[in-house]
Amino acid sequence: MNKNRIIKALFAIIIANAMFTSCKPKNSSDAAVGDAAQRVYVAPGKYDEFYNFVSGGFSGQMSIYGLPSGRMLKVIPIFSQDPESGWGFSEETKPMLNTSEGFIPWDDQHHLELSQTNGEVDGRWIFANANNTPRIARVDLKRFKTAEILELPNSAGNHSSPFITENTEYVVAGTRFGVPGDYEDGDVPINTYKKNFKAHISFIKVDKESGAMDLSFQIRLPGVNFDLSHAGKGKSHGWFFFTCYNSELANTLLEVNASQNDKDFIMAVNWKKAEEYIKAGKGKMEKAKYAHNTWDDETHTGKSVIKDQVLVLDAEAMKDIIYLMPCPKSPHGCDVDPTGEFIVGSGKLAALIPVFSFDKMLKAIDKKDFEGNYEGIPVLKYNSVLHGEVQKPGLGPLHTEFDGKGNAYSTMFVSSEVVKWDIKTLKVLDRHPTYYSPGHLCVPGGDSKKPFGKYMIVYNKITKDRYLPTGPELTQSAQLFDISGDKMQLLLDFPTIGEPHYAQAAPADLIRNNGQLKIYDIKKNNHPRVAKGEKETKVVREGNKVHVYMTMIRSHFAPDNIEGIKLGDEVYFHVTNLEQDWDVPHGFSIRRAATAELLIMPGETATLYWKPTKVGIVPFYCTDFCSALHQEMSGYIRVSPAGSNVPISYSLGTNLPASSK
Repeated sequence: MNKNRIIKALFAIIIANAMFTSCKPKNSSDAAVGDAAQRVYVAPGKYDEFYNFVSGGFSGQMSIYGLPSGRMLKVIPIFSQDPESGWGFSEETKPMLNTSEGFIPWDDQHHLELSQTNGEVDGRWIFANANNTPRIARVDLKRFKTAEILELPNSAGNHSSPFITENTEYVVAGTRFGVPGDYEDGDVPINTYKKNFKAHISFIKVDKESGAMDLSFQIRLPGVNFDLSHAGKGKSHGWFFFTCYNSELANTLLEVNASQNDKDFIMAVNWKKAEEYIKAGKGKMEKAKYAHNTWDDETHTGKSVIKDQVLVLDAEAMKDIIYLMPCPKSPHGCDVDPTGEFIVGSGKLAALIPVFSFDKMLKAIDKKDFEGNYEGIPVLKYNSVLHGEVQKPGLGPLHTEFDGKGNAYSTMFVSSEVVKWDIKTLKVLDRHPTYYSPGHLCVPGGDSKKPFGKYMIVYNKITKDRYLPTGPELTQSAQLFDISGDKMQLLLDFPTIGEPHYAQAAPADLIRNNGQLKIYDIKKNNHPRVAKGEKETKVVREGNKVHVYMTMIRSHFAPDNIEGIKLGDEVYFHVTNLEQDWDVPHGFSIRRAATAELLIMPGETATLYWKPTKVGIVPFYCTDFCSALHQEMSGYIRVSPAGSNVPISYSLGTNLPASSK
């Protein structure tokens, strides 16, 4: 039996691959509409209409593009070190990459979610997930800087996140892999998966004013694999919906063994009911070790705190907070339409798209219209909760977004297309080829109560012949469509960094006119080693540690000649950018520095750690072009042998008398 199953599964994979490799659409070179260039053109000096925030995948970062131009505007470092800005290299930012297992300077960033108020995008923050070392980050869109990173205990593979409730009450995260909880004995045989492996979903409370995050509670569940999720909205506010696969609870050869069942599940979570149980004292505090890292804009420093417990609810003991809806087959995407009535489950191995009704789900729960239970959790009857099925939408449905006009748009990974369909009638209205193998897609505001609806961006896993070849790996890409009319119209291809997964977009004016920071007020700089003017600069020896209080301004450092540094010293350059003009950052780098440069914004202070490795003269310089005399913005450090008698001295504009050795 197992042999036959494996043969069948392999045959299916071969057929799918054959279709995939032969799915290049016809006339792909001229598939864009004739006036596409005019419609995506943004004249010099003009702004794009939308910000497009794109996950960086294996880069661990987030990239920002303007739409409709497709121009990349910025890469924001989040979970990975960034030598351009010094993120994760400077002493201030190192704590932001701390975890319960130490400093981890990389991650796999899959999904993004903009904050919302009343179910509408508000442009304050964007949340990002880390898939490898489970973490959630909050990026402040006033500063376009990572403000907070929270590690998730009891989690393995933080893929199903960071999705939010309609007033950003919670950021919610599922776990990709079932594992024993951190508070349990993890040294168990792998073949005891069904007994010992569990999954936890995390509810992270978000302060409505500051955005500060706190791990409020977790729900312990059977060890299924959670894929994606979305919150209810409007009538379904108070619920959260997750797709989960591997209902077979397999632990080996998952491509075959976790694809046996015709249906897996969409899990519906009544989080308001969970809150009631917590108030009644039903949760249990469990031991857990996780890091909470926060950035302070006044001191310009990050801080990492290790926490040691988390509140856990047991879903099996509280059966009225979790319900399962059968969903074909190995579902991936889980999306809720703007009204909150329809829940779309995209079974990536299914030949249809099931659409579930929230009203029918409530009625089925009230009538206890169950077909049984799964690991102690009630399973609702498929036909009792089903609104209907989109027939023959394409092959390999993955993700769905909405335009606010009653239409849904779904990506088809295997047949390389995007399909438009009517949410109520479930009729396919239009389809358009993509190039190739699309994963996620994004309609600006498309997962909110009020989508903006003008554009759709599809993020393709493979590009093949769309760009100049660059060796064995080709660039990942996005494609911009106009969805304002009845038919989708391809306007533009543009490359992206990393492997793009999910993305979000919002009107540019909503974000750029929302109190965006242009400079840091030097008067409010409370960094413990700030120098607010050249008169405050100094070099201080504390044993073998040397602290350099330095300033930078167009076009010199103060001090720019430093002597008395010795082999064995540990030197900390605390550099303050004195500029108070927008877009005048300065860079700081030392010859052969083993870390990175610093890129310091106007009014900001940052610290570079440096340990000299040889005797001699070491130049330092500004790495960011700042003025016509940028090349002259430099200085020298004299490194003497350990034990030398050269005293600490420093100067600016003065040649000091020669010091003896």
